[in-house]
Amino acid sequence: MAAIQAYTVVKKLDRTTELRDYPAHTLISCEVDDNLEQAGSRGFGPLVRYISGANQARQQIAMTSPVLHAPQTARHHVISFVLPEGMAPEDAPVPSDARVTVVQVPPRQVAARRFSGGWRQSQVLDNAQELTKTVEKAGLVAVGEVFYGRYDPPWKPGFARRNEALVEVGRV
Repeated sequence: MAAIQAYTVVKKLDRTTELRDYPAHTLISCEVDDNLEQAGSRGFGPLVRYISGANQARQQIAMTSPVLHAPQTARHHVISFVLPEGMAPEDAPVPSDARVTVVQVPPRQVAARRFSGGWRQSQVLDNAQELTKTVEKAGLVAVGEVFYGRYDPPWKPGFARRNEALVEVGRV
């Protein structure tokens, strides 16, 4: 089982939504062009090859959940893996695949709405909309757009999957 990215729950906003603090962390990312439902699968391959040793150091790296999915447009998405806690960008092996980049993310506060199920566009977007409403109702200000976290492999039954709609918010 993959380690889960570290965070601290600041407070519950409602029964499905938490306000969290995330420490600085490092991502490997891949940009893909496809629809919301297929983009994650397209970006997964280059990233899993990177952590499996397809990098200039031929170093294997442990998988960390979640896989992050940040839509840029309806057909352009950034898919990312969180590198293990404590791995700074300068410690990450140089990617062999030009599509893979190493990204440093500073500490941030994020509102996260948990939901289960598959990865149907309507369900994903409904949860993004509910997250946005909860953030506004709590008097928080979103910084950027909603992105998503997927914690489980595709063969896990949908009802048991952990997915999240996330948005960075201004510090409270």
